[in-house]
Formats: sequence, C-alpha cells, structure tokens
Amino acid sequence: MNTGSGAPVSIVEVAPRDGLQNEHHIVPTDVKIAWINALSRTGLRRIEVTSFVRSDRVPQLADAEIVLAEIDRIPNVAYGVLVPNLQGLERALVHRPDAIALFIAVSETFNQRNIGASIEESFARFTPVIADARQAGLPIRGYLSTVIGCPYEGVIDPGKVAEMAERFMMLGVDEVSLGDTIGVGTPAQVKRLLDQVSQRVPVTRIAVHFHDTYGQALANVQTALDQGVCIIDSSVHGLGGCPFAPGASGNVATEEVVYLLEGQGCRTGVDLPALLRAGGLVGRILGRPPVSRLARVPLESIWLNPGKIWNHRR
Repeated sequence: MNTGSGAPVSIVEVAPRDGLQNEHHIVPTDVKIAWINALSRTGLRRIEVTSFVRSDRVPQLADAEIVLAEIDRIPNVAYGVLVPNLQGLERALVHRPDAIALFIAVSETFNQRNIGASIEESFARFTPVIADARQAGLPIRGYLSTVIGCPYEGVIDPGKVAEMAERFMMLGVDEVSLGDTIGVGTPAQVKRLLDQVSQRVPVTRIAVHFHDTYGQALANVQTALDQGVCIIDSSVHGLGGCPFAPGASGNVATEEVVYLLEGQGCRTGVDLPALLRAGGLVGRILGRPPVSRLARVPLESIWLNPGKIWNHRR
C-alpha cells in the first residue's frame, strides 16, 4: 500500500503504556515484562513500554523502572517511554530507553486537569527535557491530545492544533502524534485536521492516535493513510482509555490496523496470530474479553486474504 506521502507505514504499539494506564486492576510486573517480550517477537518495530509519571497519578505504571530494565531487547525493535518532565527523563535514562515521548493537550482545561499545568508552563518544561534527550541521542515524539474534542471545552479548532504541532516541532521533536483522546472524531473531521496540520508539519512526521469510543477509529486510520500519514499508533486488543477523560474507550486495535494494511497490500511484517496470542496474555489477567472484534475471532478461523499472508502459523 502507498500512502499519499509514498512512505512505508509504521505501527507504534502503545498498549503497555496507554493501554494499561486506565486499568484499575494492577497487572503484575512479571506479566507486563512477559507481555512486552511477546509483543517484541510479533514483528512490531516500535513499542511504547511504560511511562515515568508519578505513581500516585497512574498506579498501574509505578513499576516503570523495573519493566524497562528487565524486558528483553530484541534487535530492530525500539522501546520508547513517556516522560512528563525532566525528573521523569532522568529516571528513564538510567535504564536506556530507545526513544522518549512528551505529552500536552490542545485543550487548556484538559491540560490543567491531566498535567496540573497550563499549556505555556508545559511547553516551558519541555525545553530542558528535549535538550537532555537530544544530548543522549534519543528520538523524541510529542503527543498532542484532545485534537478533535475535549470533555470540558467541546470541539477543538484544528487551526490551534496546527499551531501547537508546529510549536512542538520548533522545540525539536522528531514527530507529532495527534490524539483523538475521547474518540469523537469522524473521517471528515480528521481530513480537515490533517489538511491544517500538514501545512505546518511535514506529513511524514505526523502520527495519528485514535480512540474508538464512537466506532470511528479504523475509518479515521484509513482517512489518515489517504492523507499521507505513515505513522499509526494502536493498541493490541484495543486496550486503552484515559483516566482524565471520562467515557473514553480504548485505542484502535493493532490487529485490526494490521489486517487493514495487509488487505491493501502493505506488508507490515507483523505475525497476526502471534500478535493475537500476545494480546491474550494481559487480557486473561484483566478478566474480560478483548474490545477488538478481530481478537474475538478464533485463531483457527482467521480469514486469509488472497495473498496467503498468515498461513495459520501456530
């Protein structure tokens, strides 16, 4: 498959961080490590494994140091982490992440409730973090959340998103991930958003991060691909949500993104049955069925497209 930019598509697996942060049932550290190790062996090339936030804010990720230190590092897989500030970066650097991510909301109210700081204060905090990460030779991504809608402020102006995306790039990030945090976006809204952002940021440096609250995430992924976006965030089994966005459901499921891409001739390099088995490791601990519809299809019944991509490997 060719995107509008002509660049190959990259999947960023966010389940170990974004997929778990809203789960109240604490997943044991050894299970997280085994899960990430299994995901590493599916053919995924980018995995966001944890976040170095305060444990009282996100108890699920209180074991960030242990997880990052003890996972198996597979060659050609980049293990990224989210850091909220300079202190988080310093904690992370001890355990050698392959990339870092920073986070800010386009909505002032959401940013205050989530981070406890204004947008201006947040950007000011990023400056030394980016400088130190650059000195350490780490790629940096910037997350922009609530890019389409906010639970407190309503509809978000895409022009404001474009301005903030450009500001992130000027600070020195390598890519900007546009997050529909509450999952209200539709393809038409996504197109309008990307039309605006791509005027200020090269489309090859834009990622998209869709939640599926209203069932539009996969359609929004296709729209982004048609617009030339080549970096897709997703979460195995559709895990996810946001502790600071009431009602937001999980992320677009990685297996469904893989199925979509492969069905259009884009070779992702991901072993779909292996991905589904990996997803089940944490699903059993959480004690509920996966959100993803594809994950509910028995492995022996998964449809093979005409290219005979998966061949029912077991």
